Amino acid sequence: MSSSLISDLEQRGLIAQISDRSGLDAHLNSGSRTVYCGFDPTAESLHIGNLVPLLMLRRFQLYGHRPIGLVGGATGLIGDPSFKGNERTLNDRSVVEGWVTRLREQVAHFVDLTGNNAAIVVDNLEWTKNLDVISFLRDVGKHFSVNAMMQKDSVRLRLTQAESGISFTEFSYMLLQSMDFAELSKRYGCTVQIGGSDQWGNITSGMDLVRRTQGMETFALTVPLITKADGSKFGKTETGTVWLDSTRTSPYAFFQFWMNTADADCVRYLGAFTFLDIEEIRQLSIALQTSPERREAQRRLARDVTRLVHGNGGVASAERISNALFQGEIASLTKEDLAQLHLDGMPSGMIDEKEPGLLAVLAASPLAQSKSAARKLVESGGIQINGRPVKDVDTVLTKASALHDRYHLIRRGKKAWYLGVHAQR
Repeated sequence: MSSSLISDLEQRGLIAQISDRSGLDAHLNSGSRTVYCGFDPTAESLHIGNLVPLLMLRRFQLYGHRPIGLVGGATGLIGDPSFKGNERTLNDRSVVEGWVTRLREQVAHFVDLTGNNAAIVVDNLEWTKNLDVISFLRDVGKHFSVNAMMQKDSVRLRLTQAESGISFTEFSYMLLQSMDFAELSKRYGCTVQIGGSDQWGNITSGMDLVRRTQGMETFALTVPLITKADGSKFGKTETGTVWLDSTRTSPYAFFQFWMNTADADCVRYLGAFTFLDIEEIRQLSIALQTSPERREAQRRLARDVTRLVHGNGGVASAERISNALFQGEIASLTKEDLAQLHLDGMPSGMIDEKEPGLLAVLAASPLAQSKSAARKLVESGGIQINGRPVKDVDTVLTKASALHDRYHLIRRGKKAWYLGVHAQR
């Protein structure tokens, strides 16, 4: 077994906190270990902010360790107060149950469920749904000092906010997460927990519970919060969150998010979000410095991360759409490609079947403010439809002339696009 996992993580900038660096290194190098990371269902999909811990599970597995992906069917009903300004809204049980099902599939996508160190995906509702409150207080609660809990940053910050404070429900979250570590250590011999840096207080409380109840030594490792070089929040776009679910963020929009990475961020992101070795990343860093206009590092980042999330098909589709838009290869677009553009790839709208004339469609789009402005655009040759120039102001956008009987890809000038869509038959 290679001895360089911790070293590799350090070189990639993937360690924020570690409970015992030398002890964990020795622990990992002396045999195959079981490591877990938890993901609470707060939506029907994970997002790119979850990618670093998801890929961390895979990194551990590639070094011969057994990963456990835990989806919080129980903790998701409570809500983690860690560094949140206000109390979370409690979601309906049936809603959370549906999210758990979807997230279990997403977590399983990033690890190998076969082989000697096959990963498993669990739901912590399995060991909490039948737990009565008296047993919980006697068997778990007695091991926690309220004084110590109040000193944890995640709780202390909420206590300083007089208006919001913290409810007993969210205050108890730390106990539930700690119980997860104890349960996984009993069931699977789990000795390592990883998570985001905001989880440090919860994770170390879990270590303490395992020590008190089982006398077992465990370890903690957290990954840093990924930010942009200018200090702004990573992962936000004009359209909002970048999801891992292709029905919420298309592979094309996903690919473009990474292609648009700033030069100052690209090398760090290559280390955090890909499995490229350090030397490959160094070579891409050199290319970025010497020929930034070629965007080799961004393209490699976009290809590798899109492949991890959406497979080779997602990469091929994203690049096909990119080539169509930037090189004029409109005829190559499939029905599925155009559906991606309709979802989130560009401004789009439904064509009014009662008024399908080109001028009316343009006036209803961001491309022209009025029919008179649209007329001038068309007459001056400034409009293309499905890759062909159009100068006839009386052009009608019919289903028969549409791509795949549904889509009209309209371009104004070189960069302004609009997708007119016919209702499905």
